[in-house]
Amino acid sequence: MAAKRAYLDYNASAPLLAAAREAMVAALDVTANPSSVHAEGRAARRLIETARREIAALVNAKPEHVVFTSGATEAASTLLSPDWQMGRGSVRMSRLYVSEADHPCLLNGGRFPAAQVTRIGVDANGIADLAALATALGGHDKAEGLPLVAIHAANNETGVLQPIGRVAEIVKAAGGILVVDAVQAAGRVSIDLSAGYADYLILSSHKIGGPKGVGAIVAAADLMMPKPLINGGGQEKGHRGGTENLAAIAGFGVAAREALAGLLAVEAVRHRRDDVEAMLKMLVPEVEIFGTGAPRLANTTFFAIPGIKAETAQIAFDLAGVALSAGSACSSGKVGPSHVLKAMGYGDSLGALRVSIGPATGAEDIELFRTALAGIAARQAAREKADREEAA
Repeated sequence: MAAKRAYLDYNASAPLLAAAREAMVAALDVTANPSSVHAEGRAARRLIETARREIAALVNAKPEHVVFTSGATEAASTLLSPDWQMGRGSVRMSRLYVSEADHPCLLNGGRFPAAQVTRIGVDANGIADLAALATALGGHDKAEGLPLVAIHAANNETGVLQPIGRVAEIVKAAGGILVVDAVQAAGRVSIDLSAGYADYLILSSHKIGGPKGVGAIVAAADLMMPKPLINGGGQEKGHRGGTENLAAIAGFGVAAREALAGLLAVEAVRHRRDDVEAMLKMLVPEVEIFGTGAPRLANTTFFAIPGIKAETAQIAFDLAGVALSAGSACSSGKVGPSHVLKAMGYGDSLGALRVSIGPATGAEDIELFRTALAGIAARQAAREKADREEAA
């Protein structure tokens, strides 16, 4: 294993920010339950409400519309439900519409039966087929219930950005509800929930430099919410039971504050990403980089090296001191093709590698990637030469 290492896997989990760590440590000294009415309890509550304001500010929402969860997966499972409430009344969502390239936590349908989930195809760049979405929603039978549409803002593998504004227009015209998985987009692109971006957002702390094990649902309004996934003592206005994870929430809040400020550094990150792609094209001219025909996150490159299995290349990079992913970290341990690439029309046989970086990624990290890539390319070229000589 190499002595020096470069961490290029921010889309799997961003490194914990020092400021978030400090906030968590300080919160650990606040021992009271945030639901207690005494002074100690009120101190704990203040930490949670401060974090709520910081997270709301990241997406320009109202703090009272932020509901804390244990992470994005729980947030998705909560929102992707047929059973909703408006005041004391019930609202039925009769069908869920998702994109074929969505993260598994959306693609699997949450609490919807499989028969009530419609998957919308994507083009060669992974952009949802908006005409197909409009047609599907146009045929939705509202007598059975409302249509619920869930889609990612930015793909976790390719970094491709969906045209959420156009999606929102289609969903609104159909009288539906729009849930946007903003896990990869938050802190990397500007999001304004107050401008009709979506009805509900899903956020994750550890993707923006906060701790793992905490996420949030952010609503554009508080008129309607899904029936709780976890019932308890009425925490989070009854939307999510259980004593709040105070230290994690405090860290999440600080990470959101830093992410909002960090939007100013997006172009610097893009330059680093462009350096990675230039190296790929120089050292491996036949490389295929996915999603380049559509807007992408500034930090993400998803690529395939012909003749090398993604898992093999990932191990080689790791041994050379470079941490990157072969697809989604949520699929680790499951050797198989990327469902995102399959949805984009690349079939089952192709594997790919993902480089995802952040503001802390430096020139030395990119140089270590270049050195590792050069070694992998040289070994592959030698193998191909030996194969040709043997065949001759």
